[in-house]
Amino acid sequence: MAVRRARTATSLVAPLVATVVALALVAAGWGDATAAGAAAKKPPRLEILVANDDGVGAEGIAVLVDALRELPNVKVTVVAPANQQSGTGGKTTPGAVTAATVTTATGYPAVAVDGFPADSVNYGLDNVVKKTPNVVLTGINEGQNLGGVTDLSGTIGAARAAAARGIPALAVSANANEPDYETAAELAVDWVKEHRAALAKKPKSPVLLEALNVPTCPPGALRGVAKTTVSTSTINALADANCASTEPKPTDDIAAYVSGYASLSKPSLTPSTPTP
Repeated sequence: MAVRRARTATSLVAPLVATVVALALVAAGWGDATAAGAAAKKPPRLEILVANDDGVGAEGIAVLVDALRELPNVKVTVVAPANQQSGTGGKTTPGAVTAATVTTATGYPAVAVDGFPADSVNYGLDNVVKKTPNVVLTGINEGQNLGGVTDLSGTIGAARAAAARGIPALAVSANANEPDYETAAELAVDWVKEHRAALAKKPKSPVLLEALNVPTCPPGALRGVAKTTVSTSTINALADANCASTEPKPTDDIAAYVSGYASLSKPSLTPSTPTP
């Protein structure tokens, strides 16, 4: 009788063990599938170089860098002028420039170049980054760069320096009065997300050069992003936006901006008038 009971216990335990093992195998397989799915959804790696013309210690560049760092699978490198260089366009320094290791206003490692904004991009590409960046972002500038003012902008000049070397670039500027860096950074990050797949492939031609100008509007009042052309005029180029405007979405950058839109335009790869 005792023997029969022992056999019965064994016959009950065996299926239970088999069930546990099977469940463990299923769980392991599910874990592998989940990991594989997560890996498949991981966005492509991006190397991002950031520069500006307001200087490495400016608030705008710090806000932009911190926003870009929130993106998954990116490496952000900061190389910017040691001092304020607004209005220097695409100027470069004859001969070599010097540089020092510093931090942004929020403590992110950076390189400060004793030169112009375009110098900073060139120095970063030649001496700092190990891999050619997928994209260069410049800004966020304290002050809009619209219409006839565009060619004077060091923010644009730095972006053009990147484009001249075949690297896509976005120049980001905010309103001169009470600049809304947070919104400008958010829209810049949206731009990177939108172009990420193409940027990851490092397209050689045509080179993408765009300028994003973001007005300061009350919360929720920004009317959207308007794709525009660069106006040849300077009228209202430095005006504040009327975010309550009901004007239809204009096609040139100044008109769009003063009507409460963020303007996204494509400046020429070379300035129409050289920087004096």
